[in-house]
Amino acid sequence: MSVLIAFLSLAVEFVLGYPDWLFRAIGHPVTWFGRLISFLDRRLNRATDPDALRRRRGIQALLVIVLVPAVIGLGVQILLWFMPMGLFVAAILATSLLSQKSLYEHVEAVADALDTGGLALGRVAVSRIVGRDPEALDRAGVCRAAIESLAENFSDGIVAPAFWTGVGGLAGGAAYKAANTADSMIGHRTPRHEAFGWAAARFDDWINLPASRLTALLIVLAAFLVRGADPRTAWHAVWRDAKKHRSPNAGWPEAAMAGALGLALAGPRSYGGVLVDDAFMGEGGRRDADSIDIRRALKLYRVADYLLIGLFGLISVIVIVA
Repeated sequence: MSVLIAFLSLAVEFVLGYPDWLFRAIGHPVTWFGRLISFLDRRLNRATDPDALRRRRGIQALLVIVLVPAVIGLGVQILLWFMPMGLFVAAILATSLLSQKSLYEHVEAVADALDTGGLALGRVAVSRIVGRDPEALDRAGVCRAAIESLAENFSDGIVAPAFWTGVGGLAGGAAYKAANTADSMIGHRTPRHEAFGWAAARFDDWINLPASRLTALLIVLAAFLVRGADPRTAWHAVWRDAKKHRSPNAGWPEAAMAGALGLALAGPRSYGGVLVDDAFMGEGGRRDADSIDIRRALKLYRVADYLLIGLFGLISVIVIVA
């Protein structure tokens, strides 16, 4: 009943999120995975080793990073299967793999900061959700960064873990989240992680393929239901621009969001003082985004999230009836 676990976890997390008191008490699965990844990085990734050896050790580390949470998740789900209300307990545990509520709040905080405190506070708020240089962003750049983060994290932080939970229950969801965390920590093209993090980066690209495409479709469908959004332009932007993105996955939700809102997202950006010459998503759209566009994007995200929850609910009914 993995699909039902995914549906229930989406519904519960949408309302409750991950409580701050629980985070303070026990942390979060991402922080647990992060400790494991950091330990393996320190032990296996030696700068004096040749790249071929570092790449092999990166593959070994990835196997540990993925298999340990998967085995634990599978064991917990098997135990819960024989307990009263075990299915609902499994769904509650799976909510920790999602970020519907926190994503909305973090992106909304950028719009609020811009409206109440201007560019300086907007830069501080957006720096909490993006990796680019906030000081290099003007007001429009802050807004575009927040909208891009909303689109990409809808895929990585919500659709993908729900998808893999639906496929493999707690084991699938935990394995995905661990692999995605590994990519964010060691999957970078830096001297330290170019070789060691190669496997983590490639594996993350692969496991996000289905979710990124589904996310784009959900945004396009949501554009039919949100006043002022343009589903036709969103569809065209996905097919024209998504493949131009340097990421095989991020371009899909970003292009859909850009087209639906009539914006041009992505493009040249600065990370750590290094300019990344990326293609535009929604090419030909406006670059002068403002806080009102962030709020429009949030409405679109909210409706797309409703559609995601409804999709898993429908599949759950079909599975139960069948």
